[in-house]
Amino acid sequence: MTVTRVSEAERLRRWRLVLGGGEADGTDVELHGDDARIDAALGAVYDVSGAAQRRASGRGSGRSGGLGRSAPRVARWLGDIRRYFPREVVQVMQRDAIERLDLRQLLLEPELLATIEPDLHLVTLLVELNHLLPDETRATARAVVANVLAELERKLSDRTRTAVDGALARANRSRRPRPGDIDWLRTVHANLRHYQPEYRTVIPERIVGYGRRRQSLAKDVIVAVDQSGSMADSVVYASLFGSVLAQLPSLRTRLVVFDTSVTDLTPVLHDPVDVLFGVQLGGGTDIAHAVGYCRQFVTRPADTVLILISDLFEGGNPDLLRARVLELTRAGVTVLCLLALSDEGAPVHDRLMAAELAELGAAVMACTPDQFPDVLAKALSATL
Repeated sequence: MTVTRVSEAERLRRWRLVLGGGEADGTDVELHGDDARIDAALGAVYDVSGAAQRRASGRGSGRSGGLGRSAPRVARWLGDIRRYFPREVVQVMQRDAIERLDLRQLLLEPELLATIEPDLHLVTLLVELNHLLPDETRATARAVVANVLAELERKLSDRTRTAVDGALARANRSRRPRPGDIDWLRTVHANLRHYQPEYRTVIPERIVGYGRRRQSLAKDVIVAVDQSGSMADSVVYASLFGSVLAQLPSLRTRLVVFDTSVTDLTPVLHDPVDVLFGVQLGGGTDIAHAVGYCRQFVTRPADTVLILISDLFEGGNPDLLRARVLELTRAGVTVLCLLALSDEGAPVHDRLMAAELAELGAAVMACTPDQFPDVLAKALSATL
């Protein structure tokens, strides 16, 4: 491993930028030019509680903090951080500024919104502010959301389609295939124990083949998403995956979001932006009611997958929730409970309810967006 050595002056400069100046930082370094502007950009977010603070000239014993409530000042700050920091750092600093300095009101101004580096956090924030967006900001907000979702879709859609096609092929394999439908690779693999050394060949006891593609829909997928505030990232990813699944002719996909009531977003599944702007994050939770709503669309239980995305903190009737999940699993429905669909680590959830639903036959797990295609494939091929 190569170790890059830095001079003492450079080391002190870096510590000065990290510590933010002040009498006790021990660096005795004054910043000028670009370093002073970097220092001021950092101080605007991370030094909001200092006492005696200096301005961005590099003189004095501290750096100033806060962006005030001025849109021009915020716009200048956004320009500075985009100039001096890589994109990933810019997104973190924007997120911290919005949360620490309560800049949500400024996001309602289209000129400012257009200058922000878009990311998933910004999308969830705009969904939360949806009902407050003025008409002149809404078009900009939709464009920001569309850009983020398009980037996510490029990363995830191909894997999802491939996983679904593979799962349906496995689920539809025939053990008595016609000659043209034989899957030779899997047939050989399934019969390796019947290898005959004297003949140097495999004598197949079981032939595996591809089933002929059905003319009708192969599977029904119903996605029910908890839209309470803690599930914000999951709502975004569920909307995106729902839109991708709706484009697959072999699936009949339905998407509903719920709190204490249910909103069916299936008619707008062709556009994930419309889906997200149909969501109202926050409110209570009645999971049993949502499962009951989904139950009416189960017409082919053995060919239906119900994906319930929720932390399982039931604000409605927990006994009714358990009874409805049991009814579905006994009927042959594959019930998949995702405690989260996000990259935010282990989700907080109702552990007791999760364990009880697992005992009733549901598959219960947390899942990242990258893992979702494989998890869905197992659900479609009934191998969970």
